[in-house]
Order: sequence, then structure tokens, then C-alpha cells
Amino acid sequence: MVVLNRIYTRTGDDGTTSLGSGDRRKKYDLRVDAYGTLDEVNAAIGIVRLHTAGDPLDTPLAHIQNDLFDVEADLCLSEKGPGGARLTVTDKQVEWLESEIDKLNEMLAPLRSFVLPGGTQAAAHLHLARTMCRRAERIMVRLKDQPGETVTEPSLKYVNRLSDFLFVASRYANDKGARDVLWKPGQNR
Repeated sequence: MVVLNRIYTRTGDDGTTSLGSGDRRKKYDLRVDAYGTLDEVNAAIGIVRLHTAGDPLDTPLAHIQNDLFDVEADLCLSEKGPGGARLTVTDKQVEWLESEIDKLNEMLAPLRSFVLPGGTQAAAHLHLARTMCRRAERIMVRLKDQPGETVTEPSLKYVNRLSDFLFVASRYANDKGARDVLWKPGQNR
């Protein structure tokens, strides 16, 4: 259980932060950058949810927000999971996300062009969350490639699938694709 009695600790005033393992890292460290970027994704999803209250899309988005904290804890090398073990993302969470993608995608017409960010407010914010998620994934891959660093396979898979979910969800939020803004190659030449 998390207990926050005090919000500021002053321990980060020197430009470092503490990982869940207790190790201190610079605030620009790739590991910190990865879970910080996922925190941005989570905040963007929070904005989306302002536009999906009462919509069936809101339930999986709430689920994803919680899962994102699991991914962040995994990246933070947290030792505070259930039973005191390190909290990691599971293949079950990845499979759940894949099933949600499939459910939404079944309701959409096939694409005939690339989709531009826009349409409804929810869809536009979902596109923004998707691009942030892709950035987080790139950072995680770079982190994984660093000597002495690890990123769990399920965490990387989850973030990769999440960007796919956010894309499909944006189309769903655009009246199941009817309000998608399609790219028209060379239109402005």
C-alpha cells in the first residue's frame, strides 16, 4: 500500500530521484524518462475520459490508467507489489488489451487511407495519447538496449499494444470511424 504523508521531500533538489529499488538516478535518466512519459500518457487519457463519461469506451480507459501505473512501477523497479514482490506487468494484461483492441476494431469499417488526428474531442486527445505512447515505447527500447539495463518483455508489449488500442479507440470515438479525418495524399500541391 502507498502512503504519502508528505508531498515534498527535498531529496530531488539535486536533480536526482529515487527508483523503487532505492537507487538514485538523474531525472533525465532513460528509466525515469520512460516512466515519466507513461505518466504523460496517463494524464492525456484522463483528459480523454472527460469526454467519454457514460460511454462504453470509458471502462477500458479506466482499466488502462491503472495498468499504466503497473507499467510505471515495473520500470521504476518497484519492490512493492502484492506480497512485497517486485511489481511487473503480466502477459495476461497484454492479452486483455489485445482483446479490447479486437472488440473495438470489429465495429469499425476497414481503413482506406491514413487517419489524421482530429474529429471529436475524445478522438483528438486519444491521438495525442497515442503519439506520447509511441514516444514512451521508443524510450523503453533505447533503455533496454543500454548495458546493464532491463525492460521486461510484457511491459514493452503492453506499451506497444496500448498505442494500437489508442488508435482504434480514436476511430471508435469518431462515431466508429464516420468522423475520421482522412489523409489526402498530395492534396495541397
